Amino acid sequence: MRTWKVGELAKQTGLTVRTLHHYDQIGLLSPSHRTAAGHRLYGEVDVGRLQQIVSLRSLGFALDDVRAVLRDGMAPLEVVRMHAARLREQIHAQQRLADRLDRVAAGLEHAHRVSPDELIHTIEEITRMEQYYTPEQMEYLNQRREIVGEARIREVEAEWPRLMDEVRAEMQAGTDPADPRVQELARRWMGLLAEFTGGDPGIARSASAVWENETEVQGINAAEMREIMGYIGRAKAAGSAS
Repeated sequence: MRTWKVGELAKQTGLTVRTLHHYDQIGLLSPSHRTAAGHRLYGEVDVGRLQQIVSLRSLGFALDDVRAVLRDGMAPLEVVRMHAARLREQIHAQQRLADRLDRVAAGLEHAHRVSPDELIHTIEEITRMEQYYTPEQMEYLNQRREIVGEARIREVEAEWPRLMDEVRAEMQAGTDPADPRVQELARRWMGLLAEFTGGDPGIARSASAVWENETEVQGINAAEMREIMGYIGRAKAAGSAS
């Protein structure tokens, strides 16, 4: 049976001795063997547990959650499969980013120049999407884009500004959200939103988070958008109550 001293295990795994000591101190992973002189050694079973810990940490589990998962007896095979699945999601996310950059490169190749504004917009969209949407949501949105089709996406992108102008006009005029005109605007709004989210409430929450936390999105003042969204929300509530 193989055994490892703490320094040996740290060096071979790329972890630090301090990390291994910390896992020992909090009772997450303690060396299960001792030498005749009393030095503590990690065994093969300990290495197996360490691999589970590292995989779970890579998946974003806090140490307390890692402890709970291991205590509840999640099978090592399941942990490995979870980790492999997450890595594939990350690979897909990186591939999407590469595809976006390829589109910028194609623009440079054919037009010989891509405007700084377009490059900045590309960077903004990449960082914002990756900040607010999970890899799973990004994959779903890409699938939605394929289902909806580029032609409809262009139509929707043109429709949003017109719809916002109409909602803004009613809001500034003080029109009651229960008014039939506003109710129709709310139905159109929710319809366009459903085309984007596919009815997924998680994506809807992520989209709302963008507007809640940013000051400007694609040249649109986020504070004003929040007011408009609140007005639409009141119209939706009024329609549900009627």
